[in-house]
Amino acid sequence: MKKLFVSQPMAGKTDEEILSVRKLAIKQAKERLGENVEEIDSFFQEHPTFDKPLKYLAASIELLADADVAYFAKDWHKARGCKIERICALAYGIEILDEWPEPMEE
Repeated sequence: MKKLFVSQPMAGKTDEEILSVRKLAIKQAKERLGENVEEIDSFFQEHPTFDKPLKYLAASIELLADADVAYFAKDWHKARGCKIERICALAYGIEILDEWPEPMEE
């Protein structure tokens, strides 16, 4: 089972929106890898000691170090933290999956 890190834009999103994207990430990763994945929980809700965005990013990169696969959600390229996480994943050989559009239900 591979460990999955989810990189997604979070600024201006509700917890529900963030968790919905994470659910999609897990679903797509399972489908594309053909196996179950273990999600690395990188959603820090109101962390009491993180008073600057860079602290959240530092903690995320620490978690990314344990990932086998990094999933990049829609619009990752618009978020500075996601861009840095992608550079790290590429530099350290972590497999990358980009979000696919979900097919429309009929």
